[in-house]
Amino acid sequence: MATITLKGNKIHTVGTLPEVGEKAPEFELVNTDLSTSKLSDYKGSKVVLNIFPSVDTGICAASVRAFNEKASKLDNTKVLCISRDLPFALQRFCGAEGLEDVINHSDFKAGTFGKEYGLEITDGPLAGLHSRAVIVVDENGKIVYTEQVPEIAQEPDYDAAIKALS
Repeated sequence: MATITLKGNKIHTVGTLPEVGEKAPEFELVNTDLSTSKLSDYKGSKVVLNIFPSVDTGICAASVRAFNEKASKLDNTKVLCISRDLPFALQRFCGAEGLEDVINHSDFKAGTFGKEYGLEITDGPLAGLHSRAVIVVDENGKIVYTEQVPEIAQEPDYDAAIKALS
């Protein structure tokens, strides 16, 4: 279990993020067109998992914008934005913002991604949503970087995540 904060108040997750050096656990998430995608669909590409509670909050939206600008310009790199938002909300947000270089996925059906990656929030007002985290996976499916952001209202370290891609 990880202890993080929401505006200074302690909350917890179901576990801890997978370790650097491990193979990233397979997952299946819902796309904005309601089809599904798996991590294995991106084999051969570097993958940034930008994980957050809800795209309808300022910091979460900022992370989608930042990764759209930064990581998506890198060769052979896919940025997956993952939350428990409905696929329609993710599509609406990126459409309104003109963000075309990130791929949105929803864990709304069963929340298995949040549980398996140890980042589902277990208590407090955001219980059931994902904590803010970034995981970078190399072309072979190995985790090369993780960040469990300690304060939900804080942006992730974009530069460290981008550096891990090189």
